[in-house]
Amino acid sequence: MIKVASLRYGVIFKKAFSKPHIFKAFVKDFLDIELEIDKVETEKSFSPVIGKVDSHFDLFAEDKKHRTIVDIQHARNPDHYDRFLHYHCAALLEQVANSKDYAPELNVFTIVVLTSGDKHGVDIATIDFDPKDRHGKELGEISHKILYLCPKYVSDDTPERYNEWLRAINDSLDEEVNEDDYQRQEIKEIFNLIQQDLTTPQEYARMKDEYSAEVLRQDKYNEGLKKGKQEGIKENAKKMLAKGLDVSLIAEITGLSIDELKIQSN
Repeated sequence: MIKVASLRYGVIFKKAFSKPHIFKAFVKDFLDIELEIDKVETEKSFSPVIGKVDSHFDLFAEDKKHRTIVDIQHARNPDHYDRFLHYHCAALLEQVANSKDYAPELNVFTIVVLTSGDKHGVDIATIDFDPKDRHGKELGEISHKILYLCPKYVSDDTPERYNEWLRAINDSLDEEVNEDDYQRQEIKEIFNLIQQDLTTPQEYARMKDEYSAEVLRQDKYNEGLKKGKQEGIKENAKKMLAKGLDVSLIAEITGLSIDELKIQSN
């Protein structure tokens, strides 16, 4: 067993996956694409901004045929499917803005790694942009694709070429891994790169900042949920009051005080 820095943190994920040969192997297994690249950019953005949102990509690489984006996301946000769809479309539109027609020169692929999972509980979900006929047959016109990966839900049913990558990411989250459980040389190299002993003070500082920002986002999200739930309770109380139900009974059902119910009745 070795101690590692968690791949939940963007700074650590980028440290590992910005190595071109590791990035290429990861993309090959998930997208079946042989990238021809010698560098991977981090914190990539477009200037001028596409639309009104300044999209930043954790990892970005492109060759003569493919533009490939990989983003790491740990906080559970209700909008992460829409958010990364927007990022993907920005990478498409940036090409069109400099083209003579609407067909981008590069195929665009986005891989989103959701380390905390989400409400659907699936290991891999796909948005495939290729048009299909009414029988579901693809027309082979558009190759652009988005993959949402949730390492938390990897299982024996997950295809082997995906399984080992997802297990490795998920195993790192508790900051301890067993190298002997993995066969791929690239994954063993990732574990060596992210060993805690090799984590710099600057990386620890970035991890701390990411953690604090994540806690703040989660607190705001939970606060919003609590507020929405409370508003729903008050609305139901109003309906019960309008129907003439006993105030004491309504208070018992809703958990609202008699004084709060008097306010709702006004």
